[in-house]
Amino acid sequence: MAKFEFKLPDIGEGVTEGEIVAWLVKPGDKVAQDQEMVEVMTDKATVTIGAPRAGIISALGASAGDLVPVGHVLVVFDTEGGGAATGAPAAAATPAAPAKKNEPAATAVGDIKETLPGMGLATRPSEKAAAGAPSGYHDDKPLAAPATRKLARELGVDLKRVPPSGEAGRVTREDVERFAKSGAAPVSAGPAPSASPAAAVAPARPLPPAAPVAPTATETRVPIKGVRRRIYENMARSKHTAAHFTYVDECDVTALRELRERTQRFAAEEGLKLSFLPFIVKAVVAALKKHPALNCLVDDASQEMVLRHGYDIGIAAATEAGLMVPVVRDADRLSVLELAREIQRLGEAAKDGRVQMGDLGGSSFTITSLGKLGGLFATPIVNYPEVAILGVHEMKRKPVVRGDEIVIGEVMLLSLSFDHRIIDGHVGAAFAQEIIGLLEEPDRLLVSMS
Repeated sequence: MAKFEFKLPDIGEGVTEGEIVAWLVKPGDKVAQDQEMVEVMTDKATVTIGAPRAGIISALGASAGDLVPVGHVLVVFDTEGGGAATGAPAAAATPAAPAKKNEPAATAVGDIKETLPGMGLATRPSEKAAAGAPSGYHDDKPLAAPATRKLARELGVDLKRVPPSGEAGRVTREDVERFAKSGAAPVSAGPAPSASPAAAVAPARPLPPAAPVAPTATETRVPIKGVRRRIYENMARSKHTAAHFTYVDECDVTALRELRERTQRFAAEEGLKLSFLPFIVKAVVAALKKHPALNCLVDDASQEMVLRHGYDIGIAAATEAGLMVPVVRDADRLSVLELAREIQRLGEAAKDGRVQMGDLGGSSFTITSLGKLGGLFATPIVNYPEVAILGVHEMKRKPVVRGDEIVIGEVMLLSLSFDHRIIDGHVGAAFAQEIIGLLEEPDRLLVSMS
């Protein structure tokens, strides 16, 4: 019998670690290839990873609740055949021989129904070019150790343009040095057109250790884990990285309510419930087109603004596990009814725990709404590395002034938070007023739709 070490694979989308949710096998179990082994939660979704080959479980490399990095040994197998083997790239940055094409890769089943990016072998540069990747780019999400990334910054090398030689497409120090010596000019014009959001964003500076809370006889302690741990970490990173400021104003949506009531029957004919959210998404997209600096990510590692040319809008959704942000892709290309259908699908999937990996991550602007619990207003936290977020609050009947008369109107408050490092106050205010103007005069919104 030979030992086979299976390591946590690169699940893609910039994921560098995962939390072990539950083991479906134990030492001594005999497993078949692709048999479900472990549930792993990332900051994108929960996936079930299958056995890369048949064998007997010799040892487990982590316990439920542990946070493990990509490349950490998850399972050790006893398998037929000679020689030790490894099943996924190691976390170390030391160069290694390229993986063989017939080497088994992990499979993901259960929560995620399709093959996950990065679970198999890395795509070769020639294959990427054939698939339509930007010329000169070898990988829009290069794999590299922190020390390698630091060296690239010091040498002025764009990692996306460096041909990788490491295992599973990892860029090594030697690759960076070889690229720098070749005389290839570093590119500073910005990210590749299809670049995914902030794959190389630097982690936030660690906080000083907090004083422990003294235990008492009347308390229950619950570990912070799962989705709550992701929220715990991401909110702290955003607040301690982005320089928040919030702008709040009223929006008289009486005309929008009337438009929604007139068009509700068209949605009902297609089995849809038409909320105000599709109209708000359309107003946000129109405002982003007028103020492109808001459709942006900030890459703190390279100190660059990543201006996005597509309109992928995150919609915060409350679930039993915690807050999730599924994404409406290409929102500018969808009609109001198509937006209603997609928002309904994403909301139901998030609440039922069926959200797909492709529905998470990659947004450049987020909308959050507390609905009937909206209160007066709140100060939403920017969905870092984005630079802005819109909070939508409860619609209430209030006195409004129209001309020289006071009448009863439908009014809601909008609160927008911005990363003040990137967005100046007057820019944020102008963006907010553009959204408010479109919602107060929805006919203008409809005739301006592209």
